[in-house]
Formats: sequence, structure tokens, C-alpha cells
Amino acid sequence: MSTWFVWLLAAVVLVVAGVVAVVLPRRRQWRQETGAAWSRARAAVATAQISRDAATGDDPEAAQLLARAERMIADGGGSRAADTAAGYARRADRLWRGER
Repeated sequence: MSTWFVWLLAAVVLVVAGVVAVVLPRRRQWRQETGAAWSRARAAVATAQISRDAATGDDPEAAQLLARAERMIADGGGSRAADTAAGYARRADRLWRGER
């Protein structure tokens, strides 16, 4: 085995190790952030559903916003979609509570 081959192999191993050391923690963090965002969205939808059930009248805008949020949760996606769904649900909750 010649020395240039050993050096080339060592360089490849170092590059792969560096990539793995950077990618794995970032991927884990992304998964945790996305999971937390979806958890917040589901909690906001549950709160809006409770406000809907407790409301005395109908609010078509709030019903539409809640339907959008529920559909986004069913469709899934990234943390941006989860934040949007949570925003729709919070707005619907405010409307059913009478906070315009």
C-alpha cells in the first residue's frame, strides 16, 4: 500500500466524520423544534374547540379558521405550517371568546 492511498483514505474518513458531527445534532434539533411546534398547534386547536363548544352563538369566520387549522394539522408539514395552524386556531379562539 502506498502512502498517498493511506493519506487519501485518512482525509476521506476525516471529512465523513466532520459531516456526521455537524449534521446529526442539527437534524436532531430540527426534529425537536418541529415536534414542539406541532404540539403547540394541537394545543391551540384544542383550546379553540373548547371555546367553540362554550360559545353561545355561531361565528362563521372562527369556524373557517378552525377548519383551516385542523386541516393543516391533518396534512402535516414543517414548523412553519405548524405555526400557521396555531395562529389560525388562536384567532378562532379569540373570535369565539368575543375578542375582536
